[in-house]
Amino acid sequence: MRELEKIVETYNQINFDERKAALATVVRVQGSSYRRAGARMIMTDDGKWTGAISGGCLEGDALRRARQIITEGKPKIVRYDTTDDLSANSLGVGLGCNGIIDVLIEPVNQQDNLHHIHLLKSFLATPRPDQQIEVIATVFASDMPQVEIGERLFQRADSQILNFINHKELSDKISSLIPQIRTEGKSQNLEFVIENQYKVEVFLEVLKPAIHLIIFGPGYDAIPLVKLAYEVGWYVTLADDNVARLQPQRFPNANELIETPKEEIAEKLKFGNYTGAVLMSHSYKSDLAVLKQLIKTPIPYIGILGPKKRFDKMLAEIGGMTDEQLGKIHSPIGLDIGAETPEEIALSILAEIQARFAQRSGSFLKNRGGTIHERD
Repeated sequence: MRELEKIVETYNQINFDERKAALATVVRVQGSSYRRAGARMIMTDDGKWTGAISGGCLEGDALRRARQIITEGKPKIVRYDTTDDLSANSLGVGLGCNGIIDVLIEPVNQQDNLHHIHLLKSFLATPRPDQQIEVIATVFASDMPQVEIGERLFQRADSQILNFINHKELSDKISSLIPQIRTEGKSQNLEFVIENQYKVEVFLEVLKPAIHLIIFGPGYDAIPLVKLAYEVGWYVTLADDNVARLQPQRFPNANELIETPKEEIAEKLKFGNYTGAVLMSHSYKSDLAVLKQLIKTPIPYIGILGPKKRFDKMLAEIGGMTDEQLGKIHSPIGLDIGAETPEEIALSILAEIQARFAQRSGSFLKNRGGTIHERD
């Protein structure tokens, strides 16, 4: 999310009276690659760029291609075959990912409100706690005369469709699949056969909201947690019933500082599908009171700092929790990485929350049976 914000920020700062720009998006990966489909970068004709489509080996060539595409004024697919050493050497780079990467490079049209960059801006403009998964469908291969590379269909979470794919059958087929893709939460490439003869390949990109992290207990060890969460692009809320502990100078990276009595948590805070709460007040009584309120909400993740026996005591005192409520509580919080310092503990906590919302186990990558980006 942070990278996407930087790309949009860069776009907003471009003086289009003097410069021209192009947006590059990875739309398909076959085999291994450093970045997955959806990675992107924005480039200007003076040789500057923000974002990345690889680990640094493809950006220079993409910039060269972008200048030509800007001149021609039409989107184009560029394929990088990193399985071929000779091909890699011809680019003047050392590629070691052993994959095939298709990149859509398209000129940026500032006046086109339906351009990809404007759809990304629209997504980021939604207040974070309220954000829902969005899906953008982009044509990246077509042998059909009426449908060109770069045409898109954008369906908002409220089901409103911004349709600029120039064929009703294709548009209808894509629209019918978007609810399922939104539910699965996974970007994918699909091939459609239109009019029983034409093939059109589409990248259906899932845009997920940034994780909304709510921290109860603005103490000393919350400082690195707020800072690290901000650095990775999460939306951070600090909540407490004592306004004196919510000091902006101590938490300059927090998006919100909210004073709320514990019994009003459910009314004063927003809980989306990507909201996680961390209870770290170091007060048993305070954390217990917050937990009693949170389990009544739809929040999908609750992490509690402290030893297991402390949480067992809470369970005994609350009593009658359902399996669903128990399933979303993590205590002790964090991945087992041997964390000791506040900074290390913050890393452990964020890693567990990231794994939870990415539906991953948090184990060593070397022990995975499939590819790095494949879900557990």
